[in-house]
Amino acid sequence: MALVNEHFLKLRGNYLFSDIAKKVNAFKITHPEAKLIRLGIGDVTRPLPQACIEAMHKAVDEMADERTFHGYGPEQGYDFLIEAILKNDFAPRGINLSPSEIFISDGAKSDTGNIGELLRWDNSMGITDPVYPVYVDSNIMCGRSGTLGEDGKWSNVTYFPCTEENNFIPSIPNHRVDIIYLCYPNNPTGTTLTHDQLKQWVDYALANSTLIIFDAAYEAYIREPNVPHSIYEIRGAKKVAIEIRSFSKTAGFTGMRCGYTIVPKEVMAYDLNGQRIPLNPLWNRRQCTKFNGTSYVTQRGAEAIYTPEGKKQVKETIDYYMENARIMREGLKDAGFHVYGGINAPYIWLKAPKNLSSWKFFEKLLYEVNIVSTPGVGFGPSGEGYLRLTAFGKKDDCIEAIERIRRWI
Repeated sequence: MALVNEHFLKLRGNYLFSDIAKKVNAFKITHPEAKLIRLGIGDVTRPLPQACIEAMHKAVDEMADERTFHGYGPEQGYDFLIEAILKNDFAPRGINLSPSEIFISDGAKSDTGNIGELLRWDNSMGITDPVYPVYVDSNIMCGRSGTLGEDGKWSNVTYFPCTEENNFIPSIPNHRVDIIYLCYPNNPTGTTLTHDQLKQWVDYALANSTLIIFDAAYEAYIREPNVPHSIYEIRGAKKVAIEIRSFSKTAGFTGMRCGYTIVPKEVMAYDLNGQRIPLNPLWNRRQCTKFNGTSYVTQRGAEAIYTPEGKKQVKETIDYYMENARIMREGLKDAGFHVYGGINAPYIWLKAPKNLSSWKFFEKLLYEVNIVSTPGVGFGPSGEGYLRLTAFGKKDDCIEAIERIRRWI
């Protein structure tokens, strides 16, 4: 008989956003007349940049002509997109990478979950808390997280609390951790690390042979000059860090699915004899075996992001969302809330009033104000008592949401 992977049974019954969807659907059935404003799931609402649309139309036409038709593409991605990435995302920041260190994917979520396949199940791991749920859930699936305690924490996970008390800046651990996940600008808190603060993590990783999985999905939203866009801006990071990026929030590719991961040739793990093993060829082997590559049409659309027209259009979209974030952040502060994020990221981290729990605050906003949010506790124990709001909605909805909350509070 086939035996189930019992680690899957340790997962919560539903993914966080599935739980939210069920609660919202139940509300809609009982309140069909309510006008909901959705500020919960971080999905974009602006259309794709016109430059991307035109590039994909052209690529579709190529697929209709046998002379320019493309079948299976390279699992690592087409050279034209990889070269555009190197030229525009890294070279201007003084970061030297080779084309074979870039792997095009169908989005950051997939690579974030899959990268752990390269590593033994009994590595210890560390996460900032609160954190994007995929980091923990994908490690639960392979048995790396240990067992769940009554405090909501996993036994083989080191938690780095990011709270109001420490200004949402995680502390460097006082013991060795094998794998550490960092996401900056941060989802869900919207906060960031400065160059010097991120350097402390790289220095720790170098000293402890730790591997950092660095999620830079929101780097395009950075506004302040001392916030790194890439971990490779820190000297030595290519020896200890894998960086994952996405076009989803940068250019509205949530429905198109495209991102990329950088696995430097210098980054290593170890076998049981202590021998250094480069991860780049292992990831390449994994992708060639399990991934058919991102579609040609999608990659042509992603390439267009880097054209002069594409850059201008992407900036306009990001500015639109960040104006939403400003409206929400300032409006909520004026209403007396404790508000974080929204300066270098499209997320607002909102502290619940009157010591309300995350889910209680979620329900009050849903039923009394008709606003959908995301409970902070869904991102980890330190998220209790907070909500995440996204700036990816329409500007008019963001303005109306703040007015509703003002009247309600």
